[in-house]
Amino acid sequence: MKYDLTTGSVSMTMLKFSLPMILGNLMQQLYNISDTLIVGHFIGTDALAAVGASYALIIFLTSVLLGLCMGSGALFSIFYGEKDYFKLKSSIFISFILILILTIIINILFIYIDEIIYFMQVPSEIFDLTYTYLYIIFIGFSFSFVYNYFTCLLRAIGNSKTPLIFLASSALFNIILSIILVVNFQMGVAGSALGTVIAQGFCALGLTIYTIKKCPELIPQKEHCKFDLAMIKDISNSSLLTSTQQSVMNFGILLVQNLVNSFGATVMAAFTVAVKIDSLAYMPAQDFGNAFSTFIGQNYGAKKTDRIQQGIKSAIKISFLFCLIISVGVFIFARPLMTIFIDSSETEIINIGVDYLRIEGSFYFGIGILFLLYGFYRAINFPSMSVILTIISLGTRVGLAYYLASIPSIGVIGIWWSIPIGWALADIFGIVYYKRKIKQLHF
Repeated sequence: MKYDLTTGSVSMTMLKFSLPMILGNLMQQLYNISDTLIVGHFIGTDALAAVGASYALIIFLTSVLLGLCMGSGALFSIFYGEKDYFKLKSSIFISFILILILTIIINILFIYIDEIIYFMQVPSEIFDLTYTYLYIIFIGFSFSFVYNYFTCLLRAIGNSKTPLIFLASSALFNIILSIILVVNFQMGVAGSALGTVIAQGFCALGLTIYTIKKCPELIPQKEHCKFDLAMIKDISNSSLLTSTQQSVMNFGILLVQNLVNSFGATVMAAFTVAVKIDSLAYMPAQDFGNAFSTFIGQNYGAKKTDRIQQGIKSAIKISFLFCLIISVGVFIFARPLMTIFIDSSETEIINIGVDYLRIEGSFYFGIGILFLLYGFYRAINFPSMSVILTIISLGTRVGLAYYLASIPSIGVIGIWWSIPIGWALADIFGIVYYKRKIKQLHF
């Protein structure tokens, strides 16, 4: 199934294309929430803190692969918009090989798992739990590459529904496995991790078979399997810079996690739960930004500049309205949301999480605009700007968090306030650059 984003109503086209992406990610987030519920209620606070500490590292490493796939996907959408199918197939072959090689390199990090956990400043009482969880997750890391690659490929040609189907099935399978392994077989965090790996493998295999069977026009033939230097340069530029943007963003988050870890298991547990709620809340804005990127990429390839301008205006209105509604909801229901995951008797953990959600959640429009900026610059083959915006956002967040947290009268609250401040500075820079430089190119 392919969907041409260069025709039809601008707003409806973006919304229809983004909806399966939002639902798919929602399924993934619901699994993450279910996993947190299972770990928190059936294993304990230490296990919850261990999974939370592992989550930041896993997201960081996954973001490297996701960025590579997203960068390649941006080129796929441009070539698809241009109707240049030779370049499309050549780019598919080259990008797959290059990302596969980098995936193997990342897997080598597995031998340094002890050193990685020490770097993360994980408290000694949860060291073994963290080690067990990460050990198993690393084993199935290659599944993440396969799933993300074929997801980005299918979305680039306008097919956002198929990844949704496989992801939804995988998430449901994951939840069932986690319950069986953790609750029935008493496998602890190992059961939670094993369920994740098996479900990811199922999803990766399913998407691979689907693409080969149902989209033969995307499968490179012998004449496409050549390492053209110009194509390698284009793919490397787009993929590596997008990966840099994603990994810098999540490395910054990892540094913030390290700072949170230094405040002890109570703050770690609160942060783990609050981040899950937070990710679920602004996730649709992130997926809409990715859908917006594909929309811009196809129209950029088709040279439909008027449609790009219309898309920018519509996307800003849609994203801002959604983020405003979600901010109000999170602010009002912060405490009930925390008690879904944490027993109401754990008042200290709940209070810390509520502070986080009400401070950061009040400014979701900031990250909504930032996701649109990331998507736009990636789609016009200018991924370096996404890196710059990420450095501004995360550099501010990390630097300010460490500074404010060191002031006794501010403490952990300073970490929470650093987040929206970083978003705001990046938004301002990205918008000003667009108006002064990019808009002159008649976008």
